[in-house]
Amino acid sequence: MDHSLDSLVKPSMDGFERESDRSEKSEIKNKKKKRARWIWIWKRQTKKENTLMTLLVITKQLELLGNKSIRRLMFEMMLAWETPDTDSEALLQESSFCKHPIIEEDGGSLFYISATSMAVQVDYKNTVGLEAFAKIAPACPAIADSITVHNLFDALTSSSGGQLHLLIYDKYLKCLNKVLNSARCFTGPASISSLHLAHEEIILDFHGTMPTNLVLQHIGMSTSPGRLTLTSHALYFERFGVGSYDKAIRYDLATDLKQVVKRELTGPWGAHLFDNAVMYKASSLTEPIFFEFPQIIGHSRRDYWLAIVREVLYAHRFVRKFNLKHFQREEALSIAILGIFRFHVMKDKFHVIPTEFRTTLLFNLAEKLPKGDNILEALYNHLELLLARSHDYDAFEDSSIERMHNCPFPFTLYALKKLGFTLLLNEHWHEDIEILQGDVHVGETSSLRKAVIKTICYSGRAEAAQATLDQVKVEDIDTKLSLIKELLFPVVEFGKWLYSLTEWHDNLKSTLFLLLILYIMYRGWIWYMWPGVLLSLSFVMLWNKCYRKGRQIEPFKITIPPNRSTIELLLTLQETISQLEACVQTGCIVLLKLRAILLAAFPQTTNKVAYTLIPIAVIFIFVPLRHLVMMLLLEFYTREMPMRKRSSEKLIRRLREWWVRIPAAPVQLIKPQ
Repeated sequence: MDHSLDSLVKPSMDGFERESDRSEKSEIKNKKKKRARWIWIWKRQTKKENTLMTLLVITKQLELLGNKSIRRLMFEMMLAWETPDTDSEALLQESSFCKHPIIEEDGGSLFYISATSMAVQVDYKNTVGLEAFAKIAPACPAIADSITVHNLFDALTSSSGGQLHLLIYDKYLKCLNKVLNSARCFTGPASISSLHLAHEEIILDFHGTMPTNLVLQHIGMSTSPGRLTLTSHALYFERFGVGSYDKAIRYDLATDLKQVVKRELTGPWGAHLFDNAVMYKASSLTEPIFFEFPQIIGHSRRDYWLAIVREVLYAHRFVRKFNLKHFQREEALSIAILGIFRFHVMKDKFHVIPTEFRTTLLFNLAEKLPKGDNILEALYNHLELLLARSHDYDAFEDSSIERMHNCPFPFTLYALKKLGFTLLLNEHWHEDIEILQGDVHVGETSSLRKAVIKTICYSGRAEAAQATLDQVKVEDIDTKLSLIKELLFPVVEFGKWLYSLTEWHDNLKSTLFLLLILYIMYRGWIWYMWPGVLLSLSFVMLWNKCYRKGRQIEPFKITIPPNRSTIELLLTLQETISQLEACVQTGCIVLLKLRAILLAAFPQTTNKVAYTLIPIAVIFIFVPLRHLVMMLLLEFYTREMPMRKRSSEKLIRRLREWWVRIPAAPVQLIKPQ
């Protein structure tokens, strides 16, 4: 190898004449570049093989995440993976990861450091980019998974310009190790004495143990404080008792009970005042349950609990949808469990809760992301590989990389077992086998990552559309009404013009319009009206696309109505409610009168209606529909003609008087017991 590399540097003079000194230096420089390229290829392959073997050890001994040297080693592996050339080697040997040391407290957050201070810390020659992080981090399932690794990187680097610094990465792994150790302490039947958990249930988080973080449960008009606990299969709420907690109430998330979990407004005595609650509704409950997380400013606690409860619910829906069993089911639940632990770190230690399209929870992401069902199908195809070899551990005797790539293995479930969490009682792992860690692929992209990449563009469009919605939202009801009026102004004006024709203010225009409509209906062209409208709209949209050529739409201008006091708004609201109540009352009276006619409560009226319906039915049988429509249009349009106006008004008056004389069917109100 050294001889071949040296031969590249020797200048070949046979068959060529010596040129100027400048040309000779250029040739030597080019051959040195070739030599550096050979060294780069050789070192890149060596480093990646060493990376796999190092991550193999970390995967089998996850307690090493608490070791600062191991965390630094993993960061150096990311640097080596991202820039494995000779220049990067010199940079790595400088060991200048932290030229500006900052004392960091465990309870603090790097995201609260000023932007100037953060920019000073970040040295782009010693930071990790997205590609290296996405390749190395999913190799250890506890650190990241291949589907949400990009969102995790965005959350970690939200204040460092898209570059991951050693300080942030070290803090993330250290906090993650603390969360995992804390969760391990609550594992087992004696973890929380008042809860009777099954052997496969793992406590993911609990809230309400201190007066500063109470959880209020609202059922109807009653409110009770207590402790809320989320496990891998259910929600538990324990009311505060005398010196202890009452018996826990279990809300199942694993069984198909048509559960609905969403954010909701709540408050004392059922008032919708505070946006700090999570509503849980299921077919097994007579009324929905509200869990309120009181918070003076914001609703981050509610958002966190809403996300993790939905993650467990969506994970079990995924299991039921694809009918997963044994290793497949537990592997899917393990992905959700580790995702919740990572989400806990981001919320408590970094004070970051990503948006729905940028969440680090896999099943939440697949639920909200456009075409997220493709991600779930790719995950199911990946889990299908576990079914055939779930008990065939002989497949892992060959430790070669090619062999390990072809052998599926429940990596996330294996990582949970190494962390001290047991989902399967009868699982047996061969401790001497050399398994490939996580989801790391050298020179290729996994099927899961391909599915995610296909949906990233749709998520960007969805985020952009949501941003436009946030910009145009207005809180004032008068401004909203003004906006609606301006948007519907062309439609309203067209309707007014049509109505003016029916009033026969201009006899010539009204007559011409009537003859035109009757001719169109007689020729049968009315059925082409809707296709014509759709084609016209399509032409207008295509013309705007060609004419605008990607230019931004001009903002829609509206005149803000004058501000009104709170008393005026309340009076307007009361008037609107009164009008709505009157409309509802009118609807009830109409239905009761129709019931009286149908049941012959007023025999004379019933006879008239019955004898009138018979000829109408005969007309519908023998007269074509086209002629009926023309007759109805002619009657309605000519009602305001000078020659018909008096007779039409008299007919309407007689119908109104007849309707008033019809009694309403009786109603009996029964009070509930």
